[in-house]
Amino acid sequence: MNAPPLPPGGEGQHDVTSSKGVGERTGRRLEMLESVLAPGGLVLLRDSVEWEGRSLLKALIKKSALCGEKVHILGCEVSEEEFREGFDSSTNSQLVYHDLFRDPLNWSKTGEALAVGPLGVLRAMCRRTGPGPVTIALDSLSWLLLHLPCTTLCQTLHALSHQDSRPGDSSPVEQVRVLGLLHGELHGPGPMGTLSALAHTEVTLSGTGSQASAHILYRRPQQRPTHETHWFSILSDFSLDLQGVSPLKSQLHPDPPTPLVDPTTHLTFNLHLSKKEKEAKDSLTLPFQFSSEKQQALLCRGLGQATSRIFYEPDAYDDLDQEDPDDDLDI
Repeated sequence: MNAPPLPPGGEGQHDVTSSKGVGERTGRRLEMLESVLAPGGLVLLRDSVEWEGRSLLKALIKKSALCGEKVHILGCEVSEEEFREGFDSSTNSQLVYHDLFRDPLNWSKTGEALAVGPLGVLRAMCRRTGPGPVTIALDSLSWLLLHLPCTTLCQTLHALSHQDSRPGDSSPVEQVRVLGLLHGELHGPGPMGTLSALAHTEVTLSGTGSQASAHILYRRPQQRPTHETHWFSILSDFSLDLQGVSPLKSQLHPDPPTPLVDPTTHLTFNLHLSKKEKEAKDSLTLPFQFSSEKQQALLCRGLGQATSRIFYEPDAYDDLDQEDPDDDLDI
């Protein structure tokens, strides 16, 4: 990043101003990462084709690793080498990578973690975590949703994010947070709504132009949901350069309103009539309509008009017996 120009007033003044600005920016970006990680539980990162979320996921992983936490990563979409790229040695030493990308169906019959499948790896994480804060990163939830039933995955996520409150556990972990990357465009409203209801913190990535933004929704127990928006960019070492933040606001309605769909958008017929069509409709006499013309035709028949008659010619097998067929019955 380019250094700011020297202000008027000498070199010493530049040093003080520069260090103060750096300190403020560092505090702000740490505040954003800490605010996302602090509540614990399930942290949902929703990205899109235009705004990818893996870089923010790696920034949160780096923050957890620098705090001395053990980080378990379930890698499904990229290789371990690609995922570790950009981390320094101290961060990589804190990562425990469970590779489901190289051989997701265990065709090579190698690796105990792969033999049990993605669901077995997730359940093993519930048992393996020891005392102390633990971060579990899922890259990604979209891959897991395509290979596991939604109900099974949600139950496992609930068990993962509530390890600190399991009854009968003699040594519960202090705090467990689950970071889940979710590609929102791949799923319908059902799975998206279910995962959103499980999440303690929900981060939706978007932006305008080249400026990325993160809309963060916090759900804390016995409190009204709150939300704020951060504008930022991610540097090559997965640190954040925070440009601005909106004030924390309380959300009156936890779920955003569903956009209404116009039912008349894609019809194969026209619901409205033109002026000529209305005139043709009004001038048409319906067959069941008893108009004045029909009334006059029935009341004033012409003298030379013939009356109607019915001619019947019996068939050879018709029964022409004039007697009462029920004459033998004593009625």
